[in-house]
Amino acid sequence: MSSPTASTAENPSRSSPGDTLASTEAAPIVFFDGVCGLCNASVDFILSKDRQGLFRFAPLQGETAAAMLTPDDIASLKSLVLRDEKGRVFRRSTAIWRILWTLGGGMRILGAALWAVPWPLRNIGYRTISASRYRLFGKKEACRLPTPAERRRFLP
Repeated sequence: MSSPTASTAENPSRSSPGDTLASTEAAPIVFFDGVCGLCNASVDFILSKDRQGLFRFAPLQGETAAAMLTPDDIASLKSLVLRDEKGRVFRRSTAIWRILWTLGGGMRILGAALWAVPWPLRNIGYRTISASRYRLFGKKEACRLPTPAERRRFLP
């Protein structure tokens, strides 16, 4: 199974400023809606499975997202966005697949099963959940604050 390239990551004709920005630390960054209950639960899940500390996290409402992502990614707040260690940007279900694949172990198997679902169908499911995530999972008043132990993994 081969991994998708940046050109197949959701929209092959669209480039992102994050595609070319060099990271000060070569680590994948998960951009998430900081006030979304589901998004915060996803961050907690990734933190619990990422024993090697590979991922960094930044809210879509923050400075890091403003510097590295397109205005469309930030304005809609409807997509989990992954910027990998090579600067490639992945959105929606492809971001989830890349995160699972990078976590390895059993998560890689789950990621492989997700990757087997055709891209348009994966994103229909993603968009359906995204459209009702506040109603189903709640909306916080403020962005998630990391614990002292997590602080080094969160970007502004």
